[in-house]
Amino acid sequence: MIRRLAIIGAAALAMPVMASDLALPAGARVLGERSSPMARYALPLGPAADDKVPAEYFEGQILRRTWRLAGDATSLQLFAPMRQQLQAAGYDILYQCQAQECGGFDFRFGIEVVPAPDMIVDIGDYLFLSALKGESQALSLLVSRSGSSTYIQVIEVAPPNVNLIAISPLVSTPEVVPDHVALADEGDLIGALSSSGRVVLADLEFETGSARLGAGPFDSLAQLASVLTENPEMRVMLVGHTDNVGTQEDNVALSQRRAEAVRERLLALIEADATRIEVFGAGFMAPLTSNLTREGRDANRRVEAVLMSR
Repeated sequence: MIRRLAIIGAAALAMPVMASDLALPAGARVLGERSSPMARYALPLGPAADDKVPAEYFEGQILRRTWRLAGDATSLQLFAPMRQQLQAAGYDILYQCQAQECGGFDFRFGIEVVPAPDMIVDIGDYLFLSALKGESQALSLLVSRSGSSTYIQVIEVAPPNVNLIAISPLVSTPEVVPDHVALADEGDLIGALSSSGRVVLADLEFETGSARLGAGPFDSLAQLASVLTENPEMRVMLVGHTDNVGTQEDNVALSQRRAEAVRERLLALIEADATRIEVFGAGFMAPLTSNLTREGRDANRRVEAVLMSR
């Protein structure tokens, strides 16, 4: 586990965002671009049910773009950083799902997908989200792993006078490792929570596959306890994260137990209303970096403090 308290900000994303642009990993190859100057798009808003996918219709210029990336990258390793970039660019996530959660076959064939070979979707391995910026700029993202490649589809609709997002591959794909993550000291922890919305409690130690928190003491918990004591109206959520070893179901349960263990330790340090500290287990759905290396898996096993209110 990382030995310091780190801020997750735009600089820590595996794919950095500049202005409202999105960056794909180096090597991503454009497969197709299809534009419509004025058309109607059904933005999916929920899972398939009764052979239908709930949707909201948007009118405007529509741009459909697809890419393929060869190699070992998983769907999630491409999807999660793009989701973070969209949020940083001002998009609100309306709906997101994974394969069977979406409705599997029915969802895949109930939404708009660019025809093969420009977009290929494996029914058992795809991730989807729909997002909205303002009232009239909508976007959907579909990522699927098929064979030895990962395919990406972005469909965007916006008013005619609005510039569409620029999406391009990076010259290189930086690996996010502990030494590259910004640090916070005790004096600016509340500022970090306020500006970034979350911090990694990076000095915590858990045994592999265990929810037992080490003996400590842990400086990050001491800092967080101090901030909570000095700000009695502040509420935080402790979110547990894992690497991608094992099933998502098992990892969600493990990450939840780890977050609960941190909550218990934190409550022991301060006299506070227990309802001010919530917990959540995210499993491996939000990695900081690649799970393909030991260092990456170590970085992805973490507990974050997310600001809920202040």
